[in-house]
Amino acid sequence: MGVEITYQGNMFKVVGKPLNSVAASDVLKNLYIETQVAPKHKNKVKATELLPDHVHLAIQGSKLLDQSTDHYGDEIVIRTRKGNIKPRNENQMDYVQNVLNHDITFGIGPAGTGKTYLAVACAVDALERQEVRRILLTRPAVEAGEKLGFLPGDLSQKIDPYLRPLYDALFEMLGFEKVERLIERNVIEVAPLAYMRGRTLNDAFIILDESQNTTVEQMKMFLTRIGFNSKAVVTGDITQVDLPRGAKSGLRHSIEVLGDVDDISFNFFKADDVVRHPVVAKVVRAYEKHDEEFRRKKAAQDAEREAKKQEALNTEKTNSSVNNSESND
Repeated sequence: MGVEITYQGNMFKVVGKPLNSVAASDVLKNLYIETQVAPKHKNKVKATELLPDHVHLAIQGSKLLDQSTDHYGDEIVIRTRKGNIKPRNENQMDYVQNVLNHDITFGIGPAGTGKTYLAVACAVDALERQEVRRILLTRPAVEAGEKLGFLPGDLSQKIDPYLRPLYDALFEMLGFEKVERLIERNVIEVAPLAYMRGRTLNDAFIILDESQNTTVEQMKMFLTRIGFNSKAVVTGDITQVDLPRGAKSGLRHSIEVLGDVDDISFNFFKADDVVRHPVVAKVVRAYEKHDEEFRRKKAAQDAEREAKKQEALNTEKTNSSVNNSESND
């Protein structure tokens, strides 16, 4: 963060550029707050252990100040039954703001950038505020080469593993028992994408996860399910498509077709936005570098192949002209 921190007893001294010093001071204050759990009884506060992950995420969140001063002082807080959730960086903050202000929001980027987690948090917040009457979470049922017919169990048992990340986010924000009750009352519905066909969804917050594995037809079907007073968030990673060879990703197609449509927001995350273990960001960057080199080599090979093809055509035309000239002689 470009600052020097010293301490004596319970007093900290932060030395550095003004903006960086303010950011570092905020990190220290936030970390102190995180060590305190809301008291169950008056005047009793229980201390909690400060883990390396807490420090890493707090420092990463401070990048808001490094990237832009426009948002400094603005605070977006998503409130859930189990606590408040704050965006950790500028892209996350813009993403949440767009979810709140647009009917359809796309969150596109690598794993670990918080796309799905923040979308579920916004959905839970909207439900708690009674802005919507239900939450629908869906994703394509076939991924990573596994077809449902080859998995053991009935349909429910086959589908559950694919929807587990969505369940996990709900459990963390609402608690297991609360989620179970809401599912029983159909206030929360977690289902494969095929179950959306033929429905019009009013007063609902709808999330389509892993959307890179939808076909063009499935994506169109999903987006046309949205009814009055409903909001949709579509998340995915266009570098992780598991569709059969030759099938075009509905997510990639929607970027091309819907980019200029009003009330639709597209948010693109990068490796720098990863909020998991620091090594995850390094993994993402390594793959991005490899993919970029592959695209560059392929483009060079295509250009070389085209040049040779053109050279062969020119040679053929030259030989044809010479032969015609000799025939005339």
